[in-house]
Parts: sequence; structure tokens; C-alpha cells
Amino acid sequence: MSDQVKDKLQRKEKKVGKLPADGSHGTRGKETAGKTKDSVSSVSYTDELGHHEDPIQRNTTLENTYQLGPHKRFPIPAVTDILMDVLTSHLQEEKYEVQRTREQTLTLCAIIRSRVKELMIPRYKIVVLVHIGQLNGQSMQISSRCLWDASNDTFSSYSFKNSSLFCVAAVYAVYFE
Repeated sequence: MSDQVKDKLQRKEKKVGKLPADGSHGTRGKETAGKTKDSVSSVSYTDELGHHEDPIQRNTTLENTYQLGPHKRFPIPAVTDILMDVLTSHLQEEKYEVQRTREQTLTLCAIIRSRVKELMIPRYKIVVLVHIGQLNGQSMQISSRCLWDASNDTFSSYSFKNSSLFCVAAVYAVYFE
């Protein structure tokens, strides 16, 4: 082989991050009958930052945890306190305005979702619904339906009223197996 071809192959192997033939880099654990006990890892790198000729995507396979229930239950009283605090602080002095209601609803949903996620409850998907309406002495019923596991999934809700508007906020926590 010519020197140019050898150099080109070496550069390509270096960019891809190929392991040496002896297998000394990137292996952990003991070799037993040709099988690796723990795992094999490799490091890929490039000479030039931001330039990739042959990008290789590595698929990470996650193994099942076989965890069928949560280690930590969803804290309904803490979430109810969050709902009460957010709705009271943001809507206490607000007047109902049709144009502004959409932005208020989206803002309240984002704030509530971020505050609930700060509780760091693993493996729960959080759904936040906020309804704001004008208070004119009318009655309203808000309902929702979903398919869930009654032993692990739960919700928390809070209603707020001032002189011109009402707000109903609900947080649904669905356990992700």
C-alpha cells in the first residue's frame, strides 16, 4: 500500500475512534469464554472541531428496570400548596380581560409545571390544566377523563376566585412504567 493510502486509513480510524487490536482500551470487567462480563465502552473524537466526515450514531439500549410501582409517591399536599401559592400570587389583583386570558393561562401552566418538576418526583408524567373565566354569577362544571392506574396515578386541583374572574387549576400525575 502506498503511504498516502495508509495515512488516509489512519486518519479515518482516528476520527472514528477505532480501538487497537489488542482490545486494551475501553474494556472493563473480566473476559470469560469470549464474553465481556460488565461492558465495553469506546471514545470517539475528531482532530478538527465541528467537522465530521462520517458521523456514526450509536444507539443506546436501556434495559428494563422491572419497577412496577413508584419508590416515592406523588405528594398531593405539596402540589396543592404550589397551586394555591401560584394562583393567589398571580391572580389576586387581576381583572378579567378576554385578550389577556390566553397568555395568563399559558404562563400559569408553565409556572405550575416548573414548580412541580422542582419536587423531583421520578417517573411521573405531569399534565397541567388551567381554566380561567369571567365571574358573572354563572355556574360551570369542568370535568376530565383519562385512562390511568388508580393505584399509582393521581391528581391535585385548586379553585381560585376574586371579584372578576375564577380559575381552576389541575395537575395530573401519571406514573410511567
